[in-house]
Amino acid sequence: MLLASFGSSSHLFSHLWQTVLPDYIINTLLLGVLVVCLSLAFGIFSAAFIVHTNVFSKKFLRWLLLLPLAMPAYLVAYLYTDMFDYAGPIQRILRGWFGWQSPEDYWFFDIRTLPGAAIVISLVLFPYVYMLARTAFEQQDQTLLRAGRLLGLTTKQSFFKLALPLARPAIAVSASLVLMETLADFATVNYFAVNTLTTAIYDTWLGYGELATANALASILMLIIFFVVVAEQRARVGQSHQSNRPNQHIEIIKLSFIQQFFVSGFCWCLVLAGFLFPFILLVIMAIEYSDLAQLTKLITPSINSLEVSFYAATIATTLALLFSLYRRLSINKWRILPITVAGFGYAVPGTVLAMALLATFGPLDHYMNDLAEHFQLNPPGLVLSGTIFAIVFAFVVRFAAIANGTISSGIEQIPHSIDHAPASLGVGLGGMLSKVHLPILKPSILVAWLLVFVESMKELPAALLLRPFNFETLSIQIYQLISDEILEQGALSAILIVLLGLVPIIWLNRSKELT
Repeated sequence: MLLASFGSSSHLFSHLWQTVLPDYIINTLLLGVLVVCLSLAFGIFSAAFIVHTNVFSKKFLRWLLLLPLAMPAYLVAYLYTDMFDYAGPIQRILRGWFGWQSPEDYWFFDIRTLPGAAIVISLVLFPYVYMLARTAFEQQDQTLLRAGRLLGLTTKQSFFKLALPLARPAIAVSASLVLMETLADFATVNYFAVNTLTTAIYDTWLGYGELATANALASILMLIIFFVVVAEQRARVGQSHQSNRPNQHIEIIKLSFIQQFFVSGFCWCLVLAGFLFPFILLVIMAIEYSDLAQLTKLITPSINSLEVSFYAATIATTLALLFSLYRRLSINKWRILPITVAGFGYAVPGTVLAMALLATFGPLDHYMNDLAEHFQLNPPGLVLSGTIFAIVFAFVVRFAAIANGTISSGIEQIPHSIDHAPASLGVGLGGMLSKVHLPILKPSILVAWLLVFVESMKELPAALLLRPFNFETLSIQIYQLISDEILEQGALSAILIVLLGLVPIIWLNRSKELT
């Protein structure tokens, strides 16, 4: 991609730089900062309330706050725009109540703006912060917090001066995840007409027909991602705040009825705004507008989505299993290298990854066709860039880190003594893997497969740019209907994606409760 960008039109790139590119970069950075700040506020405080207080309905809120992860941001963007836009029911009701005749008569928040996009994206991404912050708060050494209170710190001071700094490494990881997901977003900002680098890449290629210039813009976005990853890793160097023998008996802060009311209301508002309200709207749309014809149109995109997601999940999970076992069982000093390199792709936005693969697979396809013609053979065609191979390849690269992390965590729970016990009984490596390690790792393998499968079902930019002709996935179908302002016809597709996204969340929550 970087090499292909050197062939970009200097005139076009110079024109973009002198006109709109600085604004695109500023919008990208502002959006990232706003989403991270909102996600941190939503996630940290909700996690603190769930762990440290006796908030109402705590048992349900503990897992309900994870549900927004199953909701694609572009779906929430469309549904809220449909509700809160000038022609939406909310403003129509207000105009009817107060007799307002035109926009000059009143002020109402314009959701199709950069702040509106930041709010929508943060409502979907804050569970990353909540999940990691909650785990960090639960694993903290409570002796340190009690010591702080004995030294005169109030409950509020103890949280901000002790508990929050102790959780900083986990919060930094979650913030970097939120920022990378924000920079990778395409559909939401495109629907809200917020010009960022991802929309600039798409418009430059498909609007101007300048693939090389689009590669140059993708390189700029990749450079920003690189600085984010490096900064996050350097911020965590040498940080080890947890005690080796932590006391995890958490003392619950007793809130008054009024305090519980407001705290519970805050958490329930996040659940309602991030998941329940959009999902209810989708169900209403499906009931009102769905018919047999729409069900028929759903079949082909569903099969396509299931096919590419199945291939991607199976390949990514298999590679993760091989790399994790190699790191565990090999004595080679470079054994950590394969799984480390395989995890790089998660930091790459889908739009950038698509540009990189097109810049790679396109020339390879032409080279193979020229070679076939040279030897008077039938040209194979665009077997790499013109088939689902490109989409599956992109999904594996993009989500391999998820499978790597899940299976690596499972392997770390296996005592090292188990690695040597089968050999002492005369069992070879194959028998040890099939009879010992794989049965133990079965839950981790299933979770890794489910996570990659669901993420592949939801992925839009890579599928949109790499799809073959006349090939649609559910996410592409929904995006096209949203672009045409007729999501009602794709409500069933959206519900299917959301329900599939709930499967790993419910599975992980049940596993966590059982342990």
